[in-house]
Amino acid sequence: MNLDVLDSRHSDEIAAFLAVAAQGSFVAAGRLLQRHPTVISKRLAAMEKRLGVRLVERSTRQVRITDVGVKLEQRLRAAIGLIAEAEQQAGSGAAEVRGILRLALPAAMGRLWLGPLLPEFLKAYPAVSIVADYSERFVDIIEEGFDAAIRVGRLEDNRLVAKKLSDHRRILCASPDYIERHGLPVTPQDLMTHNCLRFSGLASFPEWRLHCGTQRQLVSPRGTLTANDGESLLAATLAGVGILGAGEWLASREIAAGKLVHVLPDWRLDNEGGVYLVRPSAMFPAATVLAFKTWVESKFADGPIWGTLSD
Repeated sequence: MNLDVLDSRHSDEIAAFLAVAAQGSFVAAGRLLQRHPTVISKRLAAMEKRLGVRLVERSTRQVRITDVGVKLEQRLRAAIGLIAEAEQQAGSGAAEVRGILRLALPAAMGRLWLGPLLPEFLKAYPAVSIVADYSERFVDIIEEGFDAAIRVGRLEDNRLVAKKLSDHRRILCASPDYIERHGLPVTPQDLMTHNCLRFSGLASFPEWRLHCGTQRQLVSPRGTLTANDGESLLAATLAGVGILGAGEWLASREIAAGKLVHVLPDWRLDNEGGVYLVRPSAMFPAATVLAFKTWVESKFADGPIWGTLSD
């Protein structure tokens, strides 16, 4: 590493250059840095001599930043931003875990599986208060000021830092009563003769994209109930209304208890994706966010918190 770049004189020159670029004159830059304009001019001249380039064009009333100077200013401001982030990261490691933690959680999954676990986190960190927003809508956590979110499916926002917590798959299921009355589908095409309960929030809605290894089947099921709420569809499925396509997390308890039957167990519905913890990438996480990240990862350490179905 070349420590010459850390010379305090060079830091003074950089400060003078950035002040002149921002203020447009030596006098205004001097006021900003509380230095005489001649001091600012000398520092800038020394920087130009050291670099061997002209950074500003001088006149009696104002200065104009050269093209080389503009590019240098942009690079220097980006570097200063990185230094500030590094300092923030170092400070966050020693910060106390306290304050408000704003979380965006998927509505149904959040209520069924994540919400019941949050008291454990609050007991471990009594100085933290959680503000949780449960919603099936896409939440822009940067614009809306959330510290972190749990996302299900595929991630496309490259502004976010994501940590995959577990795999996610969607399955088909129905009640034993429905199967007894209408028969068990053997192939995806058999679904066309059944009453299918459809979640309108599915990426491929109104179609069902089914996968089995390298096989792909696209069906357009029909049914008497379509909704954007998984829990209401689950209630109808338990009542014997039809076949439900849903996340494994929604039906796993009922399938394990024998209240529902796993339909076409070799096939998966739509893209499997995953369950992710996401946070804004524009800043290093505060100690509270890091604590939540470690805690929620521990909950998924042995696999999905809802378990997995044996096919």
